[in-house]
Amino acid sequence: MFFSRQSLLIISFVSTLIIFSDELLANNHELKSQGPATMPMLCPIPTYKEIATGRANVTDDTINIFSKYASIERDLITQFSGGVTLIDKSQKILADELAFNRLSMELKAIGNIHYQSNNINIFADALSASKAQNSTTMTSASYQLDGNPGHGSAAQLLVTTDGQLNLIDSTFTTCLDETPDWQIKASEINLSATGDFGEAYHAQFRVLDVPVLYIPYFSFPVSQKRTTGFLYPKISSSSNSGLEVETPFYWNIAENYDATITPHYMSKRGLQLQTEFRYLVGLQAGQIDIEYLNKDKALKANDDPRYLARLQHVGTFSDNFRAYVDYTTMSDDNYLVDIGSRQYNSNDAYLYQIGELAYFGENWQTTFKLQDFEVLGNHQPSYKTLPHIEIAAQQPLNFLSSQLELYSELSSFQSAEENQVEANRYHVEAGLTLPVSTPAWFFNSELRLMHTYYQQDNIQLGSDLEDTVQRTLPKVRFHGGINFDRQMTAFGSNYRHTFEPQLQYLYIPDKDQSNIGLYDTTNLQDDFNGLFRDRRFSGLDRIAGANQYTWGITSRILDESNLEVFRLSVGRIQYLSENEKSQDSELLNLSSTSFALENQESSVAADVFYRINHQWQISGDIQYNTQENFTNKGQVNLDYQFNKYNTVQLNHRYARNVSGNSLEQVSLLTSVAINTNWAFVGRLTQDLRQSRSLESYAGFQYESCCWAIRLAYHRHINSNLDDEDFINENRDEFDSGIMVQFIIKGLDGKQSAIGTQEMFNDSIFGYKRPYYLNN
Repeated sequence: MFFSRQSLLIISFVSTLIIFSDELLANNHELKSQGPATMPMLCPIPTYKEIATGRANVTDDTINIFSKYASIERDLITQFSGGVTLIDKSQKILADELAFNRLSMELKAIGNIHYQSNNINIFADALSASKAQNSTTMTSASYQLDGNPGHGSAAQLLVTTDGQLNLIDSTFTTCLDETPDWQIKASEINLSATGDFGEAYHAQFRVLDVPVLYIPYFSFPVSQKRTTGFLYPKISSSSNSGLEVETPFYWNIAENYDATITPHYMSKRGLQLQTEFRYLVGLQAGQIDIEYLNKDKALKANDDPRYLARLQHVGTFSDNFRAYVDYTTMSDDNYLVDIGSRQYNSNDAYLYQIGELAYFGENWQTTFKLQDFEVLGNHQPSYKTLPHIEIAAQQPLNFLSSQLELYSELSSFQSAEENQVEANRYHVEAGLTLPVSTPAWFFNSELRLMHTYYQQDNIQLGSDLEDTVQRTLPKVRFHGGINFDRQMTAFGSNYRHTFEPQLQYLYIPDKDQSNIGLYDTTNLQDDFNGLFRDRRFSGLDRIAGANQYTWGITSRILDESNLEVFRLSVGRIQYLSENEKSQDSELLNLSSTSFALENQESSVAADVFYRINHQWQISGDIQYNTQENFTNKGQVNLDYQFNKYNTVQLNHRYARNVSGNSLEQVSLLTSVAINTNWAFVGRLTQDLRQSRSLESYAGFQYESCCWAIRLAYHRHINSNLDDEDFINENRDEFDSGIMVQFIIKGLDGKQSAIGTQEMFNDSIFGYKRPYYLNN
């Protein structure tokens, strides 16, 4: 019988759903004409008309002066009055009256002065300029940077010939209100000629014109160009570390080098120093991060420093060579739990330690890789591969699109454990592939011969492993599918409906592999996409026997923009050999028992996506054992978007067997723009099996055109990894605290909304939009 009874029931369900698919489009059409609402923050920057528009600009050292009236005194001083306009090659001036001394090349102007150059507009009561001193001085002045929210006032303002501004008894702010929310008031402020950065001396930081902080000197950016100076501070508290204050300092070392140095004070632990160094040299780019705490006051029994160091590098040496490095080391397993890091999440279980050099030729590629994973906690250490070398080659044939393929690898597995088996593995496989693809159908044929040789050392007495093992296996694979589609109309809109069945046959002879150790092999996911893989396990230590066919059906409904409205995929594997499932029990116990041994068929794997309308979307997947009627794994996501800035997501996930335990969690996340200025972000994750909260997060953000503040509360479960050297007897089951961050806007020349994405990232689980993956 080609299909089992359960399979026919599933196909019948899909067919019924497809026949009545018009009904699925009813709700989707309701808001078809309505676009997502937006809540823009309008922060207009004052603009001023160009002085003397329509008059020719001066390109040499001459000075042009226009006015209604003019008179000459003693043939030296010319007096101008009545709408005076002065134009030279670097500046333009409007004034009520202006006097020009031809001998000393000095001028003085009074009354409604408007000074304009490339980067600034200045308004003043009086102006004097001297060619000998190469400067222009104005009194009782106010200024506005061109195309930038930065503005202020000065008792005296000096403009040099190179365009630099020197302001005495001055202010600076990016707030446009008459009484700014914040401003810098200083005895002296210097703004660069390019308008990229400023320097303030003896400065007060004022909030609503009330001084709150005195700073002898500091520099600040005025544009998006990189500038050395302090970045936004961050203040928070947690039960793990107490009061935390971060004051990052950005150092613009050179055009292609920069660094950020952040003193991080923790009242319960001490002062930590964080450094980030970035470089870009030709086609090489990378980042070096070091976090160092000399002594952790929270640990009474250990005075050793706690640290994290990470190197990331990507580079191209030519059109053919690529390099990649990601290496992290850490003082102890509980570093992320106790102190935290921007490099990893507190619930990460391992650290990357990878170095790779690759060559890409026209018909062949090779990769040389050194790889290790530093496993955190009391787990079986992973193997290092020192080295791992891959070589792959393809040779197209003159028959349709067929080609010969050759793949080989050499891996040396080493372990830090004294009694752990180590091995060298040599693998080579040759294959003939014939892929045929058209818009209506595809059919891929594949024939391979795989040979693997193991040389295993340090084998313990009583083990089934052998010193040398050779394994040769053929593989035959046929995979084909048909794409049916039809045009359909529902509720006045046009849609395209597809029906995409596919079928795969896979044959690999069964072979006892218990004499081979497990070095880089584990179970792979058994979701719908995984049904059509040609391997059940990652790595090469186990190549599962297969005499099976896989069927799958996908149906989609797409709108006129080719955007998915609905998708349903369902499929399963049918096993044709009794002994096909007799694989290594150590591997099968790592995942859910998703294969029904007695019934010779896998669990049903399905996933679904439905965009109900522009606001509502639902997606999910499931792996269900139809013979014993239980779910191995599944998740459902329900997303509701009020508009662009308002989102609610409800997520439920279940796994029957994760390291011997079942997992069932539900999460609720929301981001709400209350109005133009206020936003809220919240998340709650609940463990339904143990009836406890895994994470709670709630944060408010107020944002105006020139500043923003964030206030957030978090509480999440602490991992407690076994570490004999760094034992914290006072570690709580949960870590909780608050965070306050004040952000000054507009210093980079822009006042666009900062959004709440960073608050999403503060959550240990984060936020994902599953519907973006389906479009």
